[in-house]
This record gives sequence, C-alpha cells and structure tokens, in this order.
Amino acid sequence: MDLRSARERWVRTGGVELCVAESGDPSQPTIVLVHGYPDSKEVWSEVAGQLAERWHVVLYDVRGHGRSSAPEPLRGGFTLEKLTDDFLAVVDAVSPDRPVHVVGHDWGSVQSWEFATVERTKGRIASFTSMSGPSLDHFGHWIRQRTSHPSPRRLGQLLGQGAKSWYVYALHTPVLPEMAWRGVLGRRWPRILERMERVPSAGYPTASLPQDAAHGAWLYRDNVRFRLRRPRPDAYAHVPVQLIIPTGDAFLSPSLYDELDAWVPRLVRRSLPAKHWVPRTRPDQLSAWISDFVAREETGGRDAVTESGAKDSGATGVHAERFGGQLVLVTGAASGIGRATALAFAEAGARVVAVDRDAEGVARTAETARLIGAPAAWGEVVDVGDELAVEKVAEKVAADIGVVDVLVNNAGIGLSGSFLDTTTEDWRHVLDVNLWGVIHGCRIFGRQMAARGQGGHIVNVASAAAYQPSRALPAYSTSKAAVLMLSECLRAELAERSIGVSAICPGFINTGITGTAHFAGADEKEQERLRGRAKQLYARRNYPAEKVARAILDAVVHNRAVVPVTPEARGARLLSRTSPRLLRAVARLKPPL
Repeated sequence: MDLRSARERWVRTGGVELCVAESGDPSQPTIVLVHGYPDSKEVWSEVAGQLAERWHVVLYDVRGHGRSSAPEPLRGGFTLEKLTDDFLAVVDAVSPDRPVHVVGHDWGSVQSWEFATVERTKGRIASFTSMSGPSLDHFGHWIRQRTSHPSPRRLGQLLGQGAKSWYVYALHTPVLPEMAWRGVLGRRWPRILERMERVPSAGYPTASLPQDAAHGAWLYRDNVRFRLRRPRPDAYAHVPVQLIIPTGDAFLSPSLYDELDAWVPRLVRRSLPAKHWVPRTRPDQLSAWISDFVAREETGGRDAVTESGAKDSGATGVHAERFGGQLVLVTGAASGIGRATALAFAEAGARVVAVDRDAEGVARTAETARLIGAPAAWGEVVDVGDELAVEKVAEKVAADIGVVDVLVNNAGIGLSGSFLDTTTEDWRHVLDVNLWGVIHGCRIFGRQMAARGQGGHIVNVASAAAYQPSRALPAYSTSKAAVLMLSECLRAELAERSIGVSAICPGFINTGITGTAHFAGADEKEQERLRGRAKQLYARRNYPAEKVARAILDAVVHNRAVVPVTPEARGARLLSRTSPRLLRAVARLKPPL
C-alpha cells in the first residue's frame, strides 16, 4: 500500500500534532496500527493495504516520529500516560462512536498494552493484537517472580532475556545513541535490516529514520526503569488479546509470556517462524490473523477459541497457534497419510487444498476438513507426475486463494520385485509419481514461496526405505532415496529464503498403499495374493497414518530436517550411520510374502 494515497488528517494533542493516515471503508470496524521503534507508520504499509480491503484502517506516526511533531522538551514527553492521551485523541477523531481494534508491534505493542489495561480506555478498544512488545508492568512482575522465587530454569530465563535486552541499556546512555543514529547507524540501518532480518527496503524505512530513532530513545528513558521497578498491580487486560510470537525474535524471549494467562482473561496465542520485524517480513500471515481475530470479535464468535487460544481439536489443538489461517497443500490426500495430514492441518485451523488423482477421495477429504475446523478447504484432481497439470493447479491456487504456506509432497505408489523383473515401464511409473511428483511440487510451489519472500515450508514424504536397502524394493527405495537427498539439498538452498524443508521417513504404516502396490514379474493372480499378504502384514503392524500426520506437523513447527517416524524407521536410520554393513546383510533376506 502506498500511504501517499491514503486519506490524511492531523490530530492535535498534548502540545504535539500527530500525522494520521486512513484507508478502507470508514463505515466498517476500525483497526488502528501502532508502530514500534525506530519505525514510523510506513512499517505497516503492506499489512494496512491488505486489511483495507475489508476494514477501516488507521495508522499514525507516534509523537516524535515520521511526520508527527516532537514534544518539547523531549525528556518526560514520551511517558505511557502521554502516549495514551495521543491514542485516545486519534481514536476520538477517526472512530468517535465505535470501539477500535488495536494492533501493536515492538514499542507500538508496549504502549498498546497500556491502552488495553488502564481504566480510562475501557469501551474504546474492542480487541488488541500484540507482537514483539510486552507490557512493562507484566515484564516487571515477571522479573520479580524470578528474583524472589529463583530456580535454575527461572534464572536461566532471566539471564537469557537480560542478554537479549542489551539495546535497552545502550539507549539509556546519554547523547551517544542520538549521535549514532544521526551518524553511521542511521545510514546503515536499512542494510542492517536487510542483512539480519531480510527486510525488503522498498518504501521503508523512510528518510526520517535518524531523527525518529533519536527521539524514540526517550520511549525507553521515560518508562522502562520506572515501570520495571514499580509495575502496576492492576494491569489486567479488559479486552480480548491475540498474542503473536515470532519464534526467532532476537530481542524478546517467548518465556516472557509464560504467565500472561493470569493477566489476560481471553487470550489467543499464535507463533510465527520469523524474526522481529514481522510487519515487513510476514505481512500476509499477519493480515490473515488480524482480520480473522477482528471478524471473530465483531461477530462475538468466542466459541471458536478456548481461553488458552487453541481450538478444541484433540492432539493437534496444540498446533492451532501455529497454523491457524495458513494455506496448506497436500498431495495424495484422498487416503492414507495424505488424508490424515490434510485433516490434521484442518484441525489446527489451516486452510487446506487436497490434491489427488481420485476425485471422489479429495472431495471427501475437503468436506471432512471443513467439518473438523478448516476455515476453508478445496479438492483438486491432479496427477502430480504431470508437470503441466501441477503448474496449472499452482497458478489456480495462487490466483484464487494465495501462495501456499506449507506444501506436503506425499503422493506416492508402491512397487516391489527384483531389479531384473522390474521393467522400464515400471521404473518410469514409480519415478514419475514418487520422484518427479516431488520435484514438480518443490520447483513450482517453492518458486512461488521464494518470489513472495515471506518464507514457508516444504515437506517431502520419503520412506525408511530411503536409507534401508532391500532386495525386494530396488525401484521404490531408489525413488525415496532420491527424495531424501533432494530434500537435504533444497533445505540448504532455501534456508536463506526462510523456507524450511523436511523429509519424513515413515516405516510400516497401515495405509491403502498395499492395496494398490505393483509387484514386478507377477501375473494378475499372484499380484492379488501378494497384495493381500502385504495388507495383512501392515495391518498386523497397525501403525496408523494419524501418527505420521502428527510427526509432519511437528516437523514443520520445529523445522526438522529428517524425521524417521516409526521405531523401525528410527532404528534403521541409526544403523545406516553406525553399522551400514549390518543393514546390507539384512537387505539380502527375502521378504515374508
């Protein structure tokens, strides 16, 4: 969004003039975006542009920043009390008759915690979304708890956050921060952000950065020491709060929010695999979460979220804070691991695209996904071995829904039989689906993720057969070993684009793959006998696909590289590293079919 096209007004309050920008339909509920340090309102431009398609969006430069004037004198001009006065003046100007939804980042979040907890703002705020900025009062109590009731864990948290807060001490130093910002640091800051956080520089930061940063040092000097020493005992939120935690934040530890439920009666937690400046690096995800939260509060839809912020959806409810609203595409989703994975993401609140050659199967998966929690779900009939078909569906999904956040390349077929009995046609068939299907998905959807520049995750379902040789599975094992190596190579290449890649290696999973597996060199009658025998063996093992699905979600959350799932898969992985000769000996044994 180009803020130059936004409607602009000036609000006078407490001896300063605040520059306020508005976009969207004024008749719709208002979302007020409050920027942090050393930013100006332009940090929100991309988020604001997306939100304005549905809501009335308001941004303002905090006093002393951007085009707003600075208080005179600076000392004492940035207290939380005066910042609250500014906020109320803006709200009264832009939404005099309706409460507003507040979103704060960094120091915008710090001051917005004040707005959400003081008595005089009651009735003026409908909800609050916080990211990368704690309440100073909550922080003060957090410190007191760890110093008055120490334990190794609590002391470790205290020391860890103390190290992350190095910049706070520096900003309390007289004169030097102002000199640095108006000198070399101000000139190099855009390049530092680009290098350290991969923040795109287009339209941000603005030319006022050195002056903004110099003025903003008083945010810390006027508030931090006093509030940490004397935190308010009544800092309870009087509005529902959505907490978004960037898991890679270099300045704030997630443990800061451990006791937040005691201060916030209605709390929704979200985690995001990103660094500090998420308004610039993850605008799509932020916009979706903010919009969903505002819509829920506007319609009184509290039933969708528990008090702790996770959906009531069983084991996968713990992942709701991570995947809510994200777009997940799963191939081979008509049955087995693919179906279980699509439904697990649906339970976690993700939007799901189910892909398979089986039209009825993907339709059932999409319908079930909607019933169990997915905000939306679609079924697409695609042969993943057909490059043009994959490109077509990728273009359709991107145009109609958006760029995929998580891609699960799961589609696969089974092929057993000796190498000498495996025909060229058999090889082509298994490689088209098991390997080329993964290559097409990684290349086409991965390119979209990279072009968007907001990260993502690719999951490739390989197999324990990728590192466990077998005389009975030469073609299948070869295809899965290639998928494993492809995943490792992609992980190295895409890491600099914040795109994670995981290879999942199940063992013997009770799915329908045994019923469709092909046995090289066998006639039709023998095929049926072998399929029936394999089905019995897998059923006797009875390891469910749902456990693999949970492993997939966990791999994305923790960005795991290679995940052997079953005990036999983990054992074979260990032996492949410590005793490959033993695995080669086992590979000579004939399978019990």
